[in-house]
Amino acid sequence: MAEIAEGGGGDGGKKRAKKSSTRVDMTPMVDLAFLLLTFFVLTSTFAEPKIMALAYPAKIEDQKNIKIPEVNNGITFLLTKDRILYYSGEFKPGVTQLEETDFGKNGVRKILADRNKYVINKHQELDLKVQQRQMHDTIAKKELIKAKKDKRALKVLVKTDTKATCKNFIDLVDELIIADIGVIAPVDLTKDEEALIKAKQ
Repeated sequence: MAEIAEGGGGDGGKKRAKKSSTRVDMTPMVDLAFLLLTFFVLTSTFAEPKIMALAYPAKIEDQKNIKIPEVNNGITFLLTKDRILYYSGEFKPGVTQLEETDFGKNGVRKILADRNKYVINKHQELDLKVQQRQMHDTIAKKELIKAKKDKRALKVLVKTDTKATCKNFIDLVDELIIADIGVIAPVDLTKDEEALIKAKQ
């Protein structure tokens, strides 16, 4: 590893202290550096990208002569200037009535928690199994995605008009993620819905 080169004195008959120079062989250090690098690469976990996962309902194989049932486990939020309006189920002109809510403790979060109990309870059940080491977390994530696609899970449509603020939209999407809503679809307002909003003002 290290060599010591000794140089004798060639200065007549005078005796001098021998000069020694050291040369360190760095080859083992390079090997050690590669071993450490390999160790940290193999043992480190990479940061997962922060994205919002959306689960969509399964496609119907044969769409001919199929009567699509009325969706009762859906809710539509209509955002306008500083206001959050909503209605449940499918829109029926002349029948559907808008209700108003906010981001308070009895507002959007409570509405979503009450109507999405199936997925929230399933999430808690899966978390408990993971904590008790009865299930691996990757399997639990797949099971949760399946639960969000289930017919019993709440589906949400978000519609905004030209007066809606970006802050309210982002806050609403945050509330939907907290409530484990799997199907979130931002779509355009219909003319009938616009008329309802104007009538509510």
